[in-house]
Amino acid sequence: MMIFIGVSCIEKKGTVDGYVLGGRSMGSWVTALSAQASDMSGWLLMGLPGVVYISGLCNIWIAIGLFVGTALNWFLISKRLRIYTELTQSLTISSFFSNRFDDKSGVLRLIAAFITLGFFTIYAGSGLVATGKLFDSMFNIDYTLAVLLGAGVILAYTLLGGYQAVCKTDMIQGAFMFFALIIVPVVAYMHTPENALQETCKARDLSLSIFPKESGWLGLLSIISMSAWGFGYFGQPHILSRFMSISSHKELSKSANIALIWVIISLAMAVIIGLFAIPIYDNPVLSTQDSEKIFIKMAMDFFNPWIGGLILAAILAAIMSTIDSQLLASSTALAQDFYAFVVRKNASEKELLLVNRFLVTGITFVACILALNPNETIFSLVTFAWGGFGAAFGPVVVMSLYMRRMTYQSALCGMLVGTIVMLLWNFSGLGKYLYEIMPAFIAGIITIYMISKFFPQRNTHILNQFDKMLSTLHDK
Repeated sequence: MMIFIGVSCIEKKGTVDGYVLGGRSMGSWVTALSAQASDMSGWLLMGLPGVVYISGLCNIWIAIGLFVGTALNWFLISKRLRIYTELTQSLTISSFFSNRFDDKSGVLRLIAAFITLGFFTIYAGSGLVATGKLFDSMFNIDYTLAVLLGAGVILAYTLLGGYQAVCKTDMIQGAFMFFALIIVPVVAYMHTPENALQETCKARDLSLSIFPKESGWLGLLSIISMSAWGFGYFGQPHILSRFMSISSHKELSKSANIALIWVIISLAMAVIIGLFAIPIYDNPVLSTQDSEKIFIKMAMDFFNPWIGGLILAAILAAIMSTIDSQLLASSTALAQDFYAFVVRKNASEKELLLVNRFLVTGITFVACILALNPNETIFSLVTFAWGGFGAAFGPVVVMSLYMRRMTYQSALCGMLVGTIVMLLWNFSGLGKYLYEIMPAFIAGIITIYMISKFFPQRNTHILNQFDKMLSTLHDK
């Protein structure tokens, strides 16, 4: 079905705008469901239930942080970004940064493009790890072959239909995920004996409290660390591109309502699945790696093959809906912001489309190599990539949409400071106490504010463009 949609979305004219952003013609339902499906990925059905199963209900703060971040992204970022990217004729987040500040040197654009490539390759690798674990559990297929099979299908429809195919398949995949997340907890509840959850948690020394075991400052730090996931939304190119592609900024209020209903129910159900798995799979307790297979085990243990097959297909849908978006966003960043800007400034539409498709293939290959280690957890890979984007791009996106006198220099410094702080915090081991996205995001915001305050924007064209964005935003 996904490959058929890819074929149906092939444009006869073959424009770059159509391949990259669907000609900015997406509807509210497609925008909402594709944004949330590409956001959550296999992490929602495998990573989140797995971490709740291993560590208890205190991990609910991750879900709370994600919900708050989703809401703020839709209400504070989406409309301004949609208007501003059209005003500046920007097809990618990297090009928006460059066009927003009239950066003729291209340094800001190139650094942003390569950051996109680096973190998205790791992110796509996490999805292929999930694919490998899914196929291995379902069909006992060799893990490596499973990774290559999953990558092949995703690559096929992304190459064929571009952004239109990615969004339309994501919408169907989002509906599949929602169906699975509703039905599995209901059936799991029916298989959980009364009081079994409380007794098992007591035996395994797991808490059913939403508050961490640590008291005082350590407990508060743990809550802040988990909630900090919400900061990542402001810097995720594959989610922000959904805002950029909708037909009108006036449609985004409807999309926001649909998206928030989807996400709050989906996150709640994923947490509940992890909780019910605690007594169901108590003996023996699953390892950290195998804990991410509890959704798969429930589908195979509690449902007849017809329903179970659809539920397992929902996991594949979740994985595909994110990887396709990441592959397209990273290849577009390289094609538009490096090839067309540095290598071949006069490249034709046909040439750029070919380059886009070639890069999608290349990035898929690298992501496959990263995914060939079956001991890598989905959760750890997503944590790193999510934090990287939130730290590098989040502060720049927020401040560029709200700070009129922000400058190119402050954007560049904010991006670099956020990325460096995130990497240093992660590799120094401090991430086990506080998720690196939090200090990195704050450092980026402070850097941008201070530099723009002392060296404010004076270019009248840039200032007038910001004012035009605001007037369009408030235009009834």
